[in-house]
Amino acid sequence: MKWMLVVLVGGVAPVNTDLVFDKFSDCLSAEEQMRQHYSDAFDAWDRLAATRIDRRRDYKKARDLEAKRLLSNVGTCVPHGGGDQAVPAEQPKPSAAPSQQPAAPAQSPRP
Repeated sequence: MKWMLVVLVGGVAPVNTDLVFDKFSDCLSAEEQMRQHYSDAFDAWDRLAATRIDRRRDYKKARDLEAKRLLSNVGTCVPHGGGDQAVPAEQPKPSAAPSQQPAAPAQSPRP
């Protein structure tokens, strides 16, 4: 079975990354790397903001907003059907007997 990394933006909205892995452990490793990149980006922003924002109250508000923006995105690994298709949904079963169309009336040849 293959696994696809999906990012939940804001923890809610799923975004397909098109990253497909043969092993579940590889997908989890990619998710961990993604989380680390978001964490590193937040730390870099935090260091810069601490030097640029003068008022402590403004810094705290900006930091809270940036933390929500960056750190609320999470990844998850979901099964992937392979190829360009997603895992197929179960198809409804056909009815017991197919309906028959009435035969068209035969036409007699013209003289």
